[in-house]
Amino acid sequence: MQIDQLLVLVVEPSRMQRKVIVTSLNRLGVSDIEEFDSAQPALERMKLITPDIVLSSMHLPDMTGTELVHEMRENSELQDVTFMLVSSETHYRYLEPIRQSGAIAILPKPFDEKDLARALNSTLSYIDTHTDAEDEQFESLRVLLADDSKLSRKYLRQTLESISIHQIDEVENGAQALQQLEDHTYDLIISDYNMPEIDGRELTEHVRSDSNQPSVPILMVTSEQNTATLAAIQNAGVSALCNKPLLYDNFRSIIRHLLKEI
Repeated sequence: MQIDQLLVLVVEPSRMQRKVIVTSLNRLGVSDIEEFDSAQPALERMKLITPDIVLSSMHLPDMTGTELVHEMRENSELQDVTFMLVSSETHYRYLEPIRQSGAIAILPKPFDEKDLARALNSTLSYIDTHTDAEDEQFESLRVLLADDSKLSRKYLRQTLESISIHQIDEVENGAQALQQLEDHTYDLIISDYNMPEIDGRELTEHVRSDSNQPSVPILMVTSEQNTATLAAIQNAGVSALCNKPLLYDNFRSIIRHLLKEI
């Protein structure tokens, strides 16, 4: 798919902000754009036609952007549609559910058009997922995926499957991950940082010091912004660190790099 083939739904209550967004999309090559000033009409429209991407503000007249993306994820026809938030919101309570939902990007107001372009290109890659010959080597690999967010696990699984990885064991926290590690051998661990019972850092420390698989690559995904916390995660022995929301191209590139070192 090419960028001029994308169907984008823009959900933004401010006419001026919608114009800014639509103008930027046009400059980047997107011409098929439908505009809405609230969420419910956009959801009704999505019952008739499935967009490639929904670009929404956080605060809408009838619901929040968080509620909109969750409505979409509850619909089997819309659960794979990419979602992008454009908002001046900075509060953790609003942004964290968006990060965990597998959003393709969170852009500030005003946003940098280069960041919008990266998110659109990432969407194209997500839509055009296919199996390359170079990925055939990954078919026999087994991955442990630990994340307490069901939506996040689904997005991560789709990314893994796009590069021919289908042996994926999912767990909801670090304690379950440790149990799986006792029973199975893995080629890669992908873990969220913030999880109940045992978090990603504690899981990494255990794998590196107390498991029978101390050298297994560990990719940590997190929405954590605290510099000291991020340093502690890296010092625990992770192989790579990836921020949420995950840009699809970057995430897939990191996975390929880690697995090719096996």
